Amino acid sequence: MINFMKYKWLYFLFSLLFILPGIYFLLRFGLKPSVDFTGGTLLEFVIQPADNQPIPLNDLRSFLEPQISVSSLQTAGDNTFILRSPEFDQSTSQSFQEKISSRFGQVSEKRFATIGPTLGKELIKKTLVGILLAAGFILSYVAYRFHDQKYGICAVLAMLHDSLIMLGVFSFLGVYFKVEVDALFVTALLTILSFSVHDTIVVYDRIRESTKLFPKLTYTQLVNKAVTETLGRSLNNSLTIIFMLLALYLLGGDTTKWFVFALLIGTVSGTYSSTFTAVPLLVLWENLKIKHHTPGM
Repeated sequence: MINFMKYKWLYFLFSLLFILPGIYFLLRFGLKPSVDFTGGTLLEFVIQPADNQPIPLNDLRSFLEPQISVSSLQTAGDNTFILRSPEFDQSTSQSFQEKISSRFGQVSEKRFATIGPTLGKELIKKTLVGILLAAGFILSYVAYRFHDQKYGICAVLAMLHDSLIMLGVFSFLGVYFKVEVDALFVTALLTILSFSVHDTIVVYDRIRESTKLFPKLTYTQLVNKAVTETLGRSLNNSLTIIFMLLALYLLGGDTTKWFVFALLIGTVSGTYSSTFTAVPLLVLWENLKIKHHTPGM
């Protein structure tokens, strides 16, 4: 049986190599919010040029920027574009479309949506409440099922580990690649929280079973046994998800690109934290408890 917990401090150090730079970027730069949070307008349109040639994204951006503040401009298929900008009305949209038609070709509108600042703030509030509720329910449920609060607290700490890594990565991407976080990012974040806890509970449940079956083993030995028995299953399960997400990221459209990337980062982080963060935290907790109750310590 491999002694995985022998290297628990290396696991924590490896996590800190990603978490600390992420926290730095978050504190200094924050995240780059999309119009979903700040309020603004989304316009999706298709251009049909006379020569049927693809329209370079940079050419269209250069044409639009002197006329409107472009928050982001993405492609969503053949000559299909999604423009995000500070709020403007339908008449202004028609004016822009006419100007684009005169330069690039016939324009047809596919989607027009305006989000006010109040709705954007409400979405931020609901996002924070959703994360707090998820953490509270997970803490309560895991502590109840395993009859020990340390399981719930360690599971939530591992969940926080995954959240900080994902937020840090997107803060970095926002600074250097102008990647914005939107409602899909929130969906990805909450999805990853549930995925991370799911894998963690599998390991915790094996620890609980082994405690009953092998009462003479030390807690560290029980944990190593549980990790050895579940690691292969966890990796195989995660790899099937990672391969699928890689295919979506490489072959999917720009509208879902960063959503899939967030899921990919979260899946990798969640797979790691379930075994190499949540479980070592249990061992650390147990060691501190034993040390605290040992006479003369």
